[in-house]
Amino acid sequence: MNTRFYNARILTVSDCEIKLGEVWVEGSKIAYCGEKKASDITFDREIDLDGNVIMPSFKNAHTHSAMTFLRSYADDLPLDEWLHTAVFPMEAKLTGEDVYWLTKLAVMEYLTSGTSACFDMYMKLEDAAKAVTECGFRMVMSGAVNNFNDDALGDLEKYYNRFNNYNELVSYKLGFHAEYTTSINILEGISEIAHKYKAPVYAHNSETASEVKGCIDRYGKTPTELMESLGLFDFGGGGYHCVHMSQNDLDIFKQRGLYAVTNPASNCKLASGIAPLAKMSQMGIRLAIGTDGPASNNALDMFREMYLAYALQNISCCNAAAFSPYELLKMATSGGAMAMGLESCDDIAVGKSADLIVIDLKQPNMQPLNNIPKNIVYSGSKQNVVLTMVNGRILYENGIFNINADPQEIYSKSNEITERIKTS
Repeated sequence: MNTRFYNARILTVSDCEIKLGEVWVEGSKIAYCGEKKASDITFDREIDLDGNVIMPSFKNAHTHSAMTFLRSYADDLPLDEWLHTAVFPMEAKLTGEDVYWLTKLAVMEYLTSGTSACFDMYMKLEDAAKAVTECGFRMVMSGAVNNFNDDALGDLEKYYNRFNNYNELVSYKLGFHAEYTTSINILEGISEIAHKYKAPVYAHNSETASEVKGCIDRYGKTPTELMESLGLFDFGGGGYHCVHMSQNDLDIFKQRGLYAVTNPASNCKLASGIAPLAKMSQMGIRLAIGTDGPASNNALDMFREMYLAYALQNISCCNAAAFSPYELLKMATSGGAMAMGLESCDDIAVGKSADLIVIDLKQPNMQPLNNIPKNIVYSGSKQNVVLTMVNGRILYENGIFNINADPQEIYSKSNEITERIKTS
């Protein structure tokens, strides 16, 4: 499928500048980006954007997709109680088919808010991979090793090899749930696997003050310091949340080139705290944004994450200019892509993968056009997303899904699954 977008405002996040012109997609790649010119490509479709914005898609750099079944069910609890009383017991009842349908529901929500890829940490990976490839969506899986896996290390290596050779839309990164759910001998084993493959490692890290205190009580080190001491970061990686970080933790992230993935809505909802993004940015730490799962958010909406990340930094720093909206756009697009190992999906440029979205400027919340990038961060919402393209395919356009599935069937299956689990 070859597509031409013309009469476009092109937003490249490398410089957050708007250029007038057109974008050509040939197959799964961007073939041209620039001023209007003659083409030798035969286009299957030519789309007049009439001055609307075309930009790189959002990359949700931390989520638990199939947790859609717990949306507005597991609520109003602090993290530890939330996990052990509302989440883990319910997740234990999930089947592979459940994860298949619940992942498709998440994909629909991702697409409506301009997200083309997610960094997903969950279970029943074969079923999740089948769901996203059928939909045409991009997923990077993060290992979720913990003490509750029967063969945690064997599964981790098996999945690493399986899902890095599965489909062009699916890949896998080494990871574990968190220090407080993973014994030291398993962490040491993960480090050995990381060294075997020279691979980065990702995990929930310093989400709450009690998590950090518990790790210090057990090992005399913060979670970041413990992971560093075990060699888990020798080939890079990162942490999800990164709220309660010491100066030494931040220094390790900087020195190792690790990614700190912030999840502001989840951290607000669970009263976990505010990540020190402004300080991280000043230090040059690599940053990305994720929603976390739909049980702790409860939405999968990157617009809300960008605005919350900005506003919370202003509050915590007592500074109305603590954080740049342009940096937030980069975090939500190219930052997430790089954190997930999707280097070809980070921006609009020739040869890059065609993971693109179109933002409708002809809506009240986008007018007047004083500063379009700021409008997207400060006043934008998923209502402005009129098209989401993944790998050269338009999967969502003007409220219509092109994901090889019936939305009504997905809604019906998701509700059936939820009722069965709640009453079993």
